[in-house]
Amino acid sequence: MHTFRPESLELSPFESRRLTLVTETWPPEINGVAMTLSRLVDGLSTCGWHVSLVRPRQRHDSAIASSDVDLLVPGLPIPGYAGLRFGLPVTGLLRRQWSRERPDVVHIATEGPLGWAALQVACSLGIPVTSTFHTNFHRYCAHYRIGWMRGVVTRHLRNFHNRAAVTLVPNPALADRLQQEGYRSVGVLGRGIDGGLFHPSRRSEALRRSWGVSEGGLAVVYVGRLAPEKNLRTLEIAFAEIERQNPKARMVWVGDGPEMARLRKTYPHHIMAGVRLGESLAAHYASADVFLFPSQTETYGNVVPEALASGLPVVAFDDAAASLYIRHGQNGLLSPLGDQQAFVDCAVSLARQPQQLASMKPMTRVAVEAHSWDAVCSQFDYYLRIAMQSGIPLPVAM
Repeated sequence: MHTFRPESLELSPFESRRLTLVTETWPPEINGVAMTLSRLVDGLSTCGWHVSLVRPRQRHDSAIASSDVDLLVPGLPIPGYAGLRFGLPVTGLLRRQWSRERPDVVHIATEGPLGWAALQVACSLGIPVTSTFHTNFHRYCAHYRIGWMRGVVTRHLRNFHNRAAVTLVPNPALADRLQQEGYRSVGVLGRGIDGGLFHPSRRSEALRRSWGVSEGGLAVVYVGRLAPEKNLRTLEIAFAEIERQNPKARMVWVGDGPEMARLRKTYPHHIMAGVRLGESLAAHYASADVFLFPSQTETYGNVVPEALASGLPVVAFDDAAASLYIRHGQNGLLSPLGDQQAFVDCAVSLARQPQQLASMKPMTRVAVEAHSWDAVCSQFDYYLRIAMQSGIPLPVAM
């Protein structure tokens, strides 16, 4: 086991740069993986790469120009993820496509049947493969009552990624954990933040009034998927205690998912803002006073740096992006992973101390303002060039 360190290798120049990206999700679908991949593809185009996509056909594809995609494959709905589909293992189709127009590197972003088919074909054709570990599927098992499958899922993911030249993860802690679990070549590829979009200047007093927040009042916000794996029950407990101490506090939920109906029914006085994008999303962040993020299943958590860039102190578990950017007591509060009561205590403590909240706000953007997408894309370009030059798919017993 070793960490993949690109800075230790010398690269020779080359002219051809053709990347095929295999993914189950792509904008306009709304999730962190789709957003990240879109940013990376945009950045790679400036680094001289021609990027083609292989992904499942979605319901919205009739509105997408053919130039936006390379190969749409049949798919089936993903249970619990309305509107998303996983791609079928179209091995023959991929073999014909890549034999006719061979990519220099295949990057596989998701580990479903389509990803497995892409991996098998690329290995058989001798095409270098890179992959990303975006989602803690093995942690998700407990939230969907299939905890008995955790061992199977863990072995599946490890076998999958160990056939790639490098597996890219968004933070060093996850890289260390995967290495301990038997992953061979792991590299760290961070995430960027759009500091122009997510900014305290987006704060809107009109939006706050629409939430029912009085002058000097407290608005608590959550942004993300409304689903069991996000540990929303802990947030609900925390806000109930905040509201008990401050009846004028308001809870704002931004997002959608299978928990939406239950939340609407249980908390009719909460603000259910639904899915927000672009400037509207940025305004919802900046117009709140504190961001609560109770998830313990993230590999990164894009919403944490977005909230910080928007001027919001954050309460989160000491994991993933929160561990990278939050300095306890300076720009937010961290709770030990798995300690629900500590999270609740931190949220209540911060919510009832407006002076501490105010003192943290100037420090929130400092933690994230140096993390540009340009730098992340340049790093991704470097990993891909290394794989193209020296990465050979690894045969692993299945």
